[in-house]
Amino acid sequence: MPYFVDIGGTPANEPCAQLGQTPNFETLNKLEVLAYKYAIIARYGAPPPGCRLTGLSNNHDFGRYVSLVLHVENELDEAVREYAVAVEEGLGTWLEAGFRAPVDYDDTTPTMVRSNPVEILISAFHVTRPGPDGRFPIPDFEALHSNLAAAFPDEAAIAAARLTEAANA
Repeated sequence: MPYFVDIGGTPANEPCAQLGQTPNFETLNKLEVLAYKYAIIARYGAPPPGCRLTGLSNNHDFGRYVSLVLHVENELDEAVREYAVAVEEGLGTWLEAGFRAPVDYDDTTPTMVRSNPVEILISAFHVTRPGPDGRFPIPDFEALHSNLAAAFPDEAAIAAARLTEAANA
C-alpha cells in the first residue's frame, strides 16, 4: 500500500518560510522544498524505482504549505525500504549536502539567494567539486558530487563548463 514519509520543508536546523508570517510565502516555500529535494538527492542519491521525492501540499489554519515527502509505492522492495529509512530524518543543515540556503533570512525581508533551480544545482556542483588534482577536499564531497551528477547530468555539464571557462579566462 502506498504511503508518504514526510521529510519537511527544509533541513531541520535551518530557518525557513513561515506560513502566515513570511512575505511571498508560497514562492519561497516551493523554492525551499525543491532545493531540499536536490539536497536529499545529493546526500542519499536519487530514489530507487518504487518511490519518489515530491512536494505534498498540506492545509493549515493559516493557509496551504508544501513539504517534501518520499512517496513510497512499493514498500516490499528492499532498496525502497533502505532509502526510506535513510531519508526519513532528513538533513540538519544545507551544508550537509553541500548546498547554500536558497533564501536568506538575515534581514526583516527574506531574500532569494538563488531562485533558478538550475543555478541551485550548479552552486552545489561548484561547492562539492574536486580540486585541480581531481581529489575532493572533503571526503563527503565525492559522494555528494557523484550523486548529483548521476541525477542531474545536464546541470553537471553546465557547472563543469563554467569552471573550465573561468579557468581559461
